Amino acid sequence: MTTGKTIVVLGGGIGGIVTASLLRKRLARMHRIVLVERETQHVFAPSLLWLMTGARRARQISRPLAPLARSGIELVHGEIERIDPTVRSVQVAGKEICGDYLVVALGAELAPETIPGLAEAGHNFYTLAGAQSLDAARTRLNQGHLVVLVSGIPFKCPAAPYEGAMLLEADLRRRGVRGQVSVDLYTPEPGPMPVAGPEVSAQVRQMVESRGIHYHPEHLVTGVDPSARRIQFKNGASAPFDLLAYVPPHRAPAVVRAAGLTGESGWVPVDRPTLATKFPGVYAIGDVAGIPLGIGKPLPKAGVFAHGEAEVVAHNIVHAITGAGKPQSYLGHGECFVEIGGGRAGFGSGNFFAEPAPQVRLRPPGRWLHLTKVLYEKYWLYRWF
Repeated sequence: MTTGKTIVVLGGGIGGIVTASLLRKRLARMHRIVLVERETQHVFAPSLLWLMTGARRARQISRPLAPLARSGIELVHGEIERIDPTVRSVQVAGKEICGDYLVVALGAELAPETIPGLAEAGHNFYTLAGAQSLDAARTRLNQGHLVVLVSGIPFKCPAAPYEGAMLLEADLRRRGVRGQVSVDLYTPEPGPMPVAGPEVSAQVRQMVESRGIHYHPEHLVTGVDPSARRIQFKNGASAPFDLLAYVPPHRAPAVVRAAGLTGESGWVPVDRPTLATKFPGVYAIGDVAGIPLGIGKPLPKAGVFAHGEAEVVAHNIVHAITGAGKPQSYLGHGECFVEIGGGRAGFGSGNFFAEPAPQVRLRPPGRWLHLTKVLYEKYWLYRWF
């Protein structure tokens, strides 16, 4: 008879929610599923772009985690103080939790403080608070310079800064002040969404520039002067702003780095098909994982990849415990909507594990694709909560 196992899932984002929920559904109650998360609310991050432009409120894109306990998931709220991957244990608020399996789904740590002046000068629209403050600030901008800034790579959701610039530009048009406000997008990337290939990159750039948004690739920010409202770049250029919306630098969480889980890339290296780390019984999924592609660049960080990886890891843990089914491999398929404003969106999808390069196609923007994204948002929140 199988003895009860304990699976500890770290992180209540998309990857962690899917992993814990599928494990609880597929394993008998003799097995413990423990979900560790410092927040009490799950925020559906893809909808922050709508929140920052006034199309959503926090309550519409947030759900309390507490109801997950009704399904038999043990919720542990608190800051993770230590991870020991050699014995699959974590310390939370002084309490030690040990597991037979450990799934690290802690995402990326956002670190705007690593760039002088950035946090004081602008709005981090990758957080709920930052998107809310940007929503308030945009309504006060009637003239001057609006800047969308990517402050480092890699960053999650490769389309987000381009969507953000186009949605903010559409908001200026809606409010009748577009003629008095310039819109610029600065990024250290050579082009939009480069991993998707040159054709998709050119399509996204055309979408941005066709709206009169000035696009500045290969601009790496080194500092921001909040009082002078000026951005400095490594190449010697500088730029003024009256409203700054930024994507912050990303890095693996400090507790993950301290545990010795990260590799040369700064992220957790995993076996590409199984998401297994070098530590037996320990997996890493979502933004915290680093998965190299054949083109020499990493798999982008996005919720769709975290979701797919979670399904594979959950299935394989169930197989290891019960013997049911056959092991699965993660195949690297991904897709995302590209919002352009005015109730329209494009849709990119493809195989990111294809050789010699990812095979990705971008469907042109339309109203039906925007409606599909709205429906998917509602479905996801209903399905998992």
